[in-house]
Amino acid sequence: MMEVQHGRPNMRSHGVRVARAHFRNWLLVVLFGGTEIILFIIDPFHSFVGIDLMTKLKYPRKNITIHFWVVPLFAVLFPVVVFLAFYFLRRDVYDLHQSILGLLLSVLITGAMTDGFKDAVGEPRPDFFWRCFPDGNDVYDQFGNVICHGKKSDLKDGYKSFPSGHTSWSFAGLGFLSLYLAGKIKPFDRKGNVIKLCITVLPLIVASLVGISVVDDHYHHWRDVFGGALIGTLNACWGPWAYFHMLEQSLTNIEATDATTATNIEARAEWQQMRQHSGQNNGVSTGLPSQANESTLEDIESGYTR
Repeated sequence: MMEVQHGRPNMRSHGVRVARAHFRNWLLVVLFGGTEIILFIIDPFHSFVGIDLMTKLKYPRKNITIHFWVVPLFAVLFPVVVFLAFYFLRRDVYDLHQSILGLLLSVLITGAMTDGFKDAVGEPRPDFFWRCFPDGNDVYDQFGNVICHGKKSDLKDGYKSFPSGHTSWSFAGLGFLSLYLAGKIKPFDRKGNVIKLCITVLPLIVASLVGISVVDDHYHHWRDVFGGALIGTLNACWGPWAYFHMLEQSLTNIEATDATTATNIEARAEWQQMRQHSGQNNGVSTGLPSQANESTLEDIESGYTR
């Protein structure tokens, strides 16, 4: 019987094949990405800020240590570099595709949730007083609410304190990376390898330091950081589940397709051997047997090309 060999998938052919199989998931990536951009652009709700509350919002304005555009570099780009490193070691295109897809879903869902909460809550930042009254002269209306005369862009950003986007993005991306590494290097294999555990926990430590930095910069309250960490961690935990589920589904589909192809190839080889053997014993046949043979060939070929 003919033996069929299957090599490892290559990046070009099987990468496109897997991406097409998960076309709807990539549409979700685009959908959440677009939603996150819209929620980031629109103006947030302006919550009531009275004199009593304003006394707690007079922290001095500082230059932020980690600008927001830096967060995707270590929360998205760095994990992708790690995924690529594992791909070049194992040449597993399915693992690469599903890990990137799971990461993007985790981060973009987190971003959409974070900006949605920011716009809905409209909580002022710790340095809101100086955003609202740059000259230090505070003004309030008849109801005791602030009448700001600061820059529009500063005020828009000033009402987006809860939850912390820096923290939620960091925990979503680096939390996903931490769980991904835990699945790859297996720190809990009962062999007492502390280095593996340190490597797994390191991304979470970095995410925590990001949250601490925005509190030190008077950019967020501690509750903003806690809320952002919770949102990011929940989505980071969901991401690996989706990643492993999609990976298992892809491998199952590919194995089923390969098994069907192998069966059809073996059947075709057996039929050819049978035909050759029949021709050697009986010579060239004509009439109905030939038509039956051709019909059998068509059935096998239709199954092979299906």
